[in-house]
Amino acid sequence: MEEQGIHDAAIFLMSLGEEEAAEVFKHLSPKEVQKLGETIAKTRAVSHDRVDQVMQKFTSAAASQSLLVSDTDNYVRAVLKRALGDDKAALLIDRILQGGDVSGIESLKWMDPLSIAELLRNEHPQIVAAILVHLEADQTAAVLKNFTERTRNEVMLRVATLEGIQPTALKDLNEVLFKVLAGGDKIRKTSMGGVKTAAEIINMMGTQIESSVIESIREFDAELAQKIMDKMFVFEDLLKLDPKSVQMVLKEVSSDSLVVALKGSTNELRDLVLSNMSTRAAEALREDLESRGPIRLSEVENQQKEILKIVRRLSDEGQIVIGGGEDESFV
Repeated sequence: MEEQGIHDAAIFLMSLGEEEAAEVFKHLSPKEVQKLGETIAKTRAVSHDRVDQVMQKFTSAAASQSLLVSDTDNYVRAVLKRALGDDKAALLIDRILQGGDVSGIESLKWMDPLSIAELLRNEHPQIVAAILVHLEADQTAAVLKNFTERTRNEVMLRVATLEGIQPTALKDLNEVLFKVLAGGDKIRKTSMGGVKTAAEIINMMGTQIESSVIESIREFDAELAQKIMDKMFVFEDLLKLDPKSVQMVLKEVSSDSLVVALKGSTNELRDLVLSNMSTRAAEALREDLESRGPIRLSEVENQQKEILKIVRRLSDEGQIVIGGGEDESFV
């Protein structure tokens, strides 16, 4: 959700009342619930005009949409089976609807990283990897930080070499994870894991841990380690963005976050950012950078990763292109 959208959604939910708002929350992801909850908690007085504006926006959006099919999952199954036959359709259905039956893993998304780490601590690294690739990259990175260096490296090696998930690999965790998968034998192998997933997770770790994980994988397979590094997008890679893309990213970054992130960057990257801002904004940023005292490296890295999340989201939405060509793409 963009910042404006979050504020609008918060105002709308507060207008509904507790009971109706609770029903809406049931259909949101953990991150959406957290963002909306924090926004609602910070919201104080709202003008009547602002509320009216939000309600009109919702009414307009709702009026422009129509529910064509009441049960889309069953509709997809029926259409594919009719068009392709049972055997061919079966190969596609679970890929299209993947994740629909992983209720146990979905519950992990609501847990804090330390609790998940404790839950998985005694499991085989292959099983841990098969579970963690279902989570968001930042949540997985936070979980892995609670493991020993050896276990963390072993898990990441398996994430990077994972070509899919067999139902039998996850069945072993059914009891521990409240029956992770419903109907284990019916779940087909899904296309999760691999080099891109490993790169996204490693991107979310601190610099020291990143180096350790990459070196461990390099000892096992130097070519695989290089493939992962090629897919990783680090803060300095913002230099590869064109001016228009840089400007789109800067629109969504607060000035304070930018100051902290740039404290740990090169002069070349600072110049790129400043050259894509208005003269007044650039001057204010220069003053802030000069006046800001020493900042912890961990805080700098955290702000850089928040900006990288924005870059990846804009890239996923097709609004910006990362890299100079197909072979150099970090998407």
